[in-house]
Amino acid sequence: MRLPQSIHRSLSVHSFHIQTIGVALLFLIIGSLSAKASFAQLTSSPSSLRFGGLDVGQTETSMVTVTNAGTTSVTVTEITVSNLVFAVSNESLPLVLPAGGSFNVSVSFTPAATGWTGGTVRFSSNASNPSLLVNLGGMGVKSEPVTASPAMLSFGQVMIGASGTLPVVITNARTSKITISAVQATGAAFSVSGPTFPLALAVGQSVTLSVAFAPQSAGTVGGSLFVFGPALNVPLTGTGATAAAGQLIIAPAPLNFGNVAVGSTGMQSLTLTASGNSVTVSSASSSSSQFVLEGGAFPVTIAAGQSVSYNVAFMPQAGGAESGSLSFFSNASDSNAIEALLGTGTAQQNSVNLFWNSTEDVVGYNVYRSMSAAGPYSKINSGLESSTAYTDTTVGAGNTYYYAATSVNSGGQESARSTPPVEAVVP
Repeated sequence: MRLPQSIHRSLSVHSFHIQTIGVALLFLIIGSLSAKASFAQLTSSPSSLRFGGLDVGQTETSMVTVTNAGTTSVTVTEITVSNLVFAVSNESLPLVLPAGGSFNVSVSFTPAATGWTGGTVRFSSNASNPSLLVNLGGMGVKSEPVTASPAMLSFGQVMIGASGTLPVVITNARTSKITISAVQATGAAFSVSGPTFPLALAVGQSVTLSVAFAPQSAGTVGGSLFVFGPALNVPLTGTGATAAAGQLIIAPAPLNFGNVAVGSTGMQSLTLTASGNSVTVSSASSSSSQFVLEGGAFPVTIAAGQSVSYNVAFMPQAGGAESGSLSFFSNASDSNAIEALLGTGTAQQNSVNLFWNSTEDVVGYNVYRSMSAAGPYSKINSGLESSTAYTDTTVGAGNTYYYAATSVNSGGQESARSTPPVEAVVP
């Protein structure tokens, strides 16, 4: 039989595309929207925190409620403390607060040495007061001069317009007499009543104080009870509730996009339903730029029993499982309803498509590849290719490859490799 001749016709390489421009432009658009918020103002309750006397190495935690008292939304970009003995709870930033919206931050004090120390918590934002400061103070001691039972008061839910009262017992745990000069409750919703001060407590003696919580608005707020003299602090928390508040129901929950190719967009529908009473959704924010709420015009009021639907886009930037959340701020009983988002980015597989002319009296073809035009070349097909086409799916992005083909006759004889080799550049 005749030995096949070398293949002289050049191989052809199909092009491949990676779509990134549209996604990049969308990110820029999203980023520019947050710059529109202005003329808003942040306030804090309480405006300062005093932690009192605390054993060195122990930790006490109080709550600060930050409220947007302006008429437009505010974006909080950073929360920092000036002294390492104080710490704040981890918050997902940036955080968008609608007009009238609020969020809570836990602030802890862990004295490293005896004596009084101070500091600040700074909330940086695009509000009219872009740097809100909350003053902090606490004292490290070798042993607590007095104790409080309970060590903190939690009022749970109290209806707006009503009040709840809890007792706290202050006991002198020292080996000598102490004097309580005054007591003070911080936080507008909290107040304290009890005996007349100053008051001397003998060793082991106790006094009972009554702390009241009268919420002025819906939501959870924090405060503190500070005992002057022994410098004792008792953290306070309570939640204002209203029977008239509706409930915001989000479905489906969670929202799962499944597998979406990197560089493309997956789309799912999300439904918000008002239950019990009408709900006004003032704004929404996403924790990740890979998940975007589309077509959301806020504020929007949903009548009781009615629903509105929005599209949510998932645009994976890399392969692997991704998660995020959408936060909906409203006047519902859950003023910050959160929807979990899940999706998996699948990396786009690069490939090189090869074609060549047929040769007479052959039973198949072999394909060879090299990283250099000069070789060496290695065969990449597992068995003889009966057709005149081959797809190489084992290429990596950013590499250049060189290909050549041979033909094999029925006697097993193989021709020389095709020349010149074909170059393929994988972006």
